[in-house]
Amino acid sequence: QPEKLDGSMVGDVGFDPLGFSDIFDVNVLREAELKHGRFAMLAVLGFIVQEFYTFPFFPKMAPVDAHDYFVTQGGGSQIIFWISFVELFSVVALFETIQGKREAGDYAFDPLNLATDEVTLARYREAEIKHARLAMIAIGGFIHQFWVTKQTVFEQLGDFKSLA
Repeated sequence: QPEKLDGSMVGDVGFDPLGFSDIFDVNVLREAELKHGRFAMLAVLGFIVQEFYTFPFFPKMAPVDAHDYFVTQGGGSQIIFWISFVELFSVVALFETIQGKREAGDYAFDPLNLATDEVTLARYREAEIKHARLAMIAIGGFIHQFWVTKQTVFEQLGDFKSLA
């Protein structure tokens, strides 16, 4: 087990086969994991919802094809702009994390006041990191499954075609 992964962080199971925790600050790695995981959770939700609902002013197409379509229609530059905007705030937050002023990924955003005590907060943090890791794997699986089968997630569930 890596030296810096001692189980003190939520969701730490000591998994670091490439030894990144020996090279980089563990808090920086956790910040990146949470950020990518949160975007992956949104991506999975968008991927699935897009199969069932499309705004009336947009053409109906598979999520992977929609990505390519909207990038060619100027959507790519909008995405880059808004991600750059988000990154401005996350750079400030990253420096605060490195300096020890805040925990990795904690933006003190709880408008519904769900984490009323430390036990509940710890449970939500554990759930978030597990869901984030699952979503990062899931979105990659959704995209590759579409490339191989040319079917969306629910199309393949309803009309399974074996590759063998």
